[in-house]
Amino acid sequence: MTDEAPAPQTPGTAPSPSDRQPPPEIDMTVPHSARIWNYWLGGKDNYPVDRQAGDEFREIFPGIVDAARAVRHFLARAVRHLAGEVGIRQFLDIGTGLPTVDNTHEIAQRVAPETRIVYVDNDPLVLAHARALLTSTSEGATDYIDADVRDPDRILEAAAATLDFDRPVGLMLLGIMGHIDDRENPHGIARRLLDALPSGSYLVLNDGTNTDPKRREAHDRYNSGGAIPYHLRSPEEITRFFDGLELLEPGVVPVSQWRPEHSPFGLPPRVETLGGMGRKP
Repeated sequence: MTDEAPAPQTPGTAPSPSDRQPPPEIDMTVPHSARIWNYWLGGKDNYPVDRQAGDEFREIFPGIVDAARAVRHFLARAVRHLAGEVGIRQFLDIGTGLPTVDNTHEIAQRVAPETRIVYVDNDPLVLAHARALLTSTSEGATDYIDADVRDPDRILEAAAATLDFDRPVGLMLLGIMGHIDDRENPHGIARRLLDALPSGSYLVLNDGTNTDPKRREAHDRYNSGGAIPYHLRSPEEITRFFDGLELLEPGVVPVSQWRPEHSPFGLPPRVETLGGMGRKP
């Protein structure tokens, strides 16, 4: 199965199923990052307010669509490496977002059907889709926790029902730590999660950088629109998440350049989202 994400939707196309009335606990008047991300990837699990916010963001910073696709491909390569070459059989994926093609459990269980995966998110729409779609092989397990990354102790306690924290775990923090303000100690939250994992566990993390003026402008406008803010960080601040870990080559780099797969078309476009993988000694 290919890692390719479908092409983005064209504004003005026929109404999708997401235009129907959502469950009462879902606020369709405020854009939400998971649904906007779904829109950029060509999904249908979003509402007009998300598409409007996504289009406004893309008008300022068109590279966001390349970044969204690059993150999905990065996830696929990272999980294949951990499940295949390293032999990781447990994953804790926090901030999973809406299910799309080749989710963590699908990639890992394709390599090793006995793999156990726990997803964590706190969006009602994500929860509804997770319950319906994030199914497991009979040999392994897939679970979903409705929780906030700001509460790592709750996440760890709930995940222990599915994962064995005496065995290595692949901790996935893709695009989630940008939602944590510096005053909330994002590096401390990541460290609390890592401290609970044994030696031989891995951290896979990516987030957006503040190095492009257009991206900063797009995020400033997005953050002022009522959605949960997303905080861009410098390359040095993103690299700090891997302090104390054995950073795998090629280090913390644009996610499109992290061990890219061979293509006759050359390297994929460079994106303003950095990522890496580190091993806990």
